[in-house]
Amino acid sequence: MDLYEYQAKGLFAKNGVPVQRGIVASTPAEASAAYRELGAELAVVKAQVKTGGRGKAGGVKLARSAGEAETMAQNILGMDIKGHPVHRVLIAEGVDIEREFYFSILLDRANRQNLAMCSVEGGMEIERLAKEKPEALAKVPIPRTGMDETLATEITQQAGFDPETGSKVVPVILKLWQTYVDEDATLVEVNPLVQTPAGDIIALDAKVTLDDNARYRHPEHSELVDQKDADQRELKAQEAGLNYVRLDGQVGIVGNGAGLVMSTLDVVAYAGEKYGTRPANFLDIGGGASAEVMAKGLEVILTDPQVKSCFVNVFGGITACDEVAKGILGALEILGDNASKPLVVRLDGNKVSEGRDILGTANHPLITMVQTMDEAADKAAELAAK
Repeated sequence: MDLYEYQAKGLFAKNGVPVQRGIVASTPAEASAAYRELGAELAVVKAQVKTGGRGKAGGVKLARSAGEAETMAQNILGMDIKGHPVHRVLIAEGVDIEREFYFSILLDRANRQNLAMCSVEGGMEIERLAKEKPEALAKVPIPRTGMDETLATEITQQAGFDPETGSKVVPVILKLWQTYVDEDATLVEVNPLVQTPAGDIIALDAKVTLDDNARYRHPEHSELVDQKDADQRELKAQEAGLNYVRLDGQVGIVGNGAGLVMSTLDVVAYAGEKYGTRPANFLDIGGGASAEVMAKGLEVILTDPQVKSCFVNVFGGITACDEVAKGILGALEILGDNASKPLVVRLDGNKVSEGRDILGTANHPLITMVQTMDEAADKAAELAAK
């Protein structure tokens, strides 16, 4: 789960990471009141969206009065930044900046380790920095024993900090690591981490991603879920116990087993190159493809306006293909008029002949049966294009 900046800074403050004061506002009037409450001569009005590029999009403005804060908030609220509508702004206390740095800790899945990245050149996009000046970005693996002062010092040295500044950054790095560990995060990023003329180190921005698999350890994290901005289909799938992630394509995908679904995404993406279509989602219904489970999965996908066709790819194992076939037909009956998009069905595995016979006998107008995975992916991509 990605957090908004104000939520991430709340976790930072909880764990002792220095941040500037800030107040969240949902209306221009609240923004004006927040400015007065801060009592600062300068405040920053920042759009709260879970994406980068806010400044370039006009979502970050300076205000020097309550009236300016109100006007800036009025202009920013309701904006669309890379497909993310702005419902809140953060009125943050202005900070004098002498230098800007970059620091992050992330889960490096490819190498199965945590990785710290740090640079004395902050403020710019990290992807651009890594591409244009890779030597300016230190990448330091964090051992299983965790972060200590010695390693934090080594990170600042590799990043190019002078000893005096590095000694001030090290305690902040340790607190950011503590935040990463205590909150079960997979990403903690500060860009920029700034130094003031007085020498103070402050996290001026904050980006945090929490591990959904660790939610059971953090019941308080449920308060961070934004029902307004959350994808309603993802919430509905989550409530139904389905593993669903919405993508930006046109071919809906249903499968049983994460590995099979990932493979299906690949073959649909490859087939779609010919038709200009892409996978619309990841949806794993698990091992029990009953009519009820299949109905919940298909309802999530078929009610998505971006979906033009659906590829149901099931390998019969614990649940045999004849039961899967009954589940698909039962799902279409349950959905009724909500099922109006073509389904390409590929069955294999336990009792595959019986399953295909059931679907063949039903002769449902929305169902096209295809025997191989590649052929099914091609057909689904073609139907989506039409």
